[in-house]
Amino acid sequence: MSTSVPARVGVIGGGRMGGGIAQSFATAGSSVTLVEDGEQAARLAVERVAASLRRAAERGLLPEPAETVAARITAAGSIAELPHDCALVVEAVFEDAGLKATMLGEAEKAVGPRTLIATNTSSLSVTELAAALQAPGRFLGMHFFNPVPASALVELVTAPATDPVTLDTALSFVQALGKRDVVVRDSPGFASSRLGVALGLEAIRMVEEGVAAPEAIDDAMTLGYKHPMGPLRLTDIVGLDVRLAIAEYLHATLGDRFAPPRLLREKVARGELGRKSGKGFYTWP
Repeated sequence: MSTSVPARVGVIGGGRMGGGIAQSFATAGSSVTLVEDGEQAARLAVERVAASLRRAAERGLLPEPAETVAARITAAGSIAELPHDCALVVEAVFEDAGLKATMLGEAEKAVGPRTLIATNTSSLSVTELAAALQAPGRFLGMHFFNPVPASALVELVTAPATDPVTLDTALSFVQALGKRDVVVRDSPGFASSRLGVALGLEAIRMVEEGVAAPEAIDDAMTLGYKHPMGPLRLTDIVGLDVRLAIAEYLHATLGDRFAPPRLLREKVARGELGRKSGKGFYTWP
């Protein structure tokens, strides 16, 4: 199996995840079209990626100058502007099934029949999203992890309609990025989110019940189990609102063991969303 990087990649969504995906492919040598809702939003998204590349270059993490990598990323204000000959399009918008289905359907109309189409969802049903496509065989989940440029893992999620050639191609793209893959069958939460959310929710219940402070719970996992980061600090980085949305989906599909704790709901209602709001289980500068 060849591991050449895709020549042209489209990324739909210029937030933290989409920008990170665009940065990773551009660093590997792909020409990337980064799509946002409108030209101004798209330009700002590309500027954020360029700033991230400059920081990476300052830390000696880029194989070539940041400006060279950034020049491979083009802003697009609509999905219709995706190049017809993209080898891969990755949808990375907010975790809303209806929104994702719409974006995927528009992407399929914009690109050629040989383009692999992927969703970056962390928990939504890949099988249900595949129903938005006329050719679901070329579709699968490519679950990247935050921060994408530094993360070593991509979770590949196959639906019943996913063609084996599609999976082989996605595997080659992941390897060309220098990342590791895990392949899982479509199931609520896949492997990573299902296990990660279970640990995070139990940690939140322990804070709610006064078992220990957040710092102590996180230290127990980092020092005792060698986790690189504790579940509560990770929840702050992911976003408490994001974690709540995933927990609600898993609760609806897998049952009460994923019921969101009261404390999580209260913090989200107060706007304590973690690092992006300045406060979650920790205070962030």
